[in-house]
Amino acid sequence: MNEELHERIREVVASVPEGTVATYGDVAALAGATTPRLVGRVLAEDGHDLPWHRILRANGTPAPHLAREQLARLRAEGVLADGQRVDLRRFRWRPS
Repeated sequence: MNEELHERIREVVASVPEGTVATYGDVAALAGATTPRLVGRVLAEDGHDLPWHRILRANGTPAPHLAREQLARLRAEGVLADGQRVDLRRFRWRPS
């Protein structure tokens, strides 16, 4: 992955507003990445200063190893989950 794509992914993640969520696929599409896995890679390697908790899997669930912290952070922003799943119809970010 080139540096330009890396920075575009970071910019998209940083722009997801509080109280909303996006999927890895949403971020990939907006950043021009070929696969959502690149988004996960950027967040894992260089996402500590980003609102990483606002990025979910396509079914509205967090990664299992992050679930407790991620759902707690989302809850603090008003994003409520039904069990482990966030209702994407209600909370998904829709950039203009």
